[in-house]
Amino acid sequence: MQTSIPTLLMRAGTSRGPFFLASDLPADIATRDRVLLAVLGSPDKRQIDGLGGANPLTSKVGIVSKSSTPGVALDFLFAQLQPDSDIVDTTPNCGNMLAAVVPFALERGLIEGQGSSTTVRVLTLNTGMQCDVTVLTPDGHVSYDGDARIDGVPGSAAPITINFLDTAGSVCSGLLPTGKVLDEVTVEGDDFAPFTLQLTCIDNGMPMVLMRASDLGRTGYETVSELNADVELKGRLETLRLKTGHLMGLGDVSKKSYPKMCLIAPPKDGGSIATRCFIPHVCHDAIGVLAAVTVGTACVLDGSVTQGIAAIPEGDCKTVSVEHPTGEFSVELALDPAHPQSVTRAALLRTARLIMRGEVMIPACIWTKD
Repeated sequence: MQTSIPTLLMRAGTSRGPFFLASDLPADIATRDRVLLAVLGSPDKRQIDGLGGANPLTSKVGIVSKSSTPGVALDFLFAQLQPDSDIVDTTPNCGNMLAAVVPFALERGLIEGQGSSTTVRVLTLNTGMQCDVTVLTPDGHVSYDGDARIDGVPGSAAPITINFLDTAGSVCSGLLPTGKVLDEVTVEGDDFAPFTLQLTCIDNGMPMVLMRASDLGRTGYETVSELNADVELKGRLETLRLKTGHLMGLGDVSKKSYPKMCLIAPPKDGGSIATRCFIPHVCHDAIGVLAAVTVGTACVLDGSVTQGIAAIPEGDCKTVSVEHPTGEFSVELALDPAHPQSVTRAALLRTARLIMRGEVMIPACIWTKD
């Protein structure tokens, strides 16, 4: 016997995963997590017995429900799984998976289209972040076809606009959780000599630690495969991540997917800054939505580790082009003229597509519906 669960498999930004109605999953968190592990086929590096794609970017789950919060239409819970781990992490946000929330809700009848386009306020339960998501809905139905292109995804699709309303301190205590725009940290390890780095620890939607690639003896333009094979670098980054986790008030992060570690370098292809992000132990093929927002924010803060590296336009409203291994990600940031260290708006463009609808099957021994 197996248990069937209705699901839509969706590509969301540069991520992919099954989306569920909250009411179709167990209310008990421990049982729900066992169900999600079975759905994706974790822990197994190939995820051969589930829907996962053997990569953190395809080991994600979206859970959606109608919201009871005044002024909010939908609640969204994001779950990050890993191919070879039995941990289900619902602490961080995911801006890529967020792009498919409104299309999913329209497909499942949680909301109705408002005309040629539909704007819906979404509450991300992981951190309490709210945003307005706009999708195209000709004839009241979600449209997936269009001319919008995002690097990391082949072809084009209908644009989805996400306007984040309040992302500062999404997981940490504030935008700059150490209280400084620039920190100097010394770390020691069994496999490397002690070293000191200048860092910016920041959370504008995603807790991140930014450092100059050159300070680690790297260019910041290495390929993903080169960085994933760089055992010495990954060991240093993990030791640094564990230490900065405490500095950022996150405690022991050894079993958490954050903070993300990000190498930065001067832009190479006409953008604002070049990045290589780890999520947290694998180099990202692109860059996460909220990671891009956070990197962009660091670029516009005076005195951050990006100073002297990033090429940033003038004005209170800035478009920051974040280069990554497979292209670039543009973020529009608005600053408060009276408080130059305060970002008042972060907006960006994503796309999404419904890949498959149906029922995913899990062993009945894991969960049997009442």
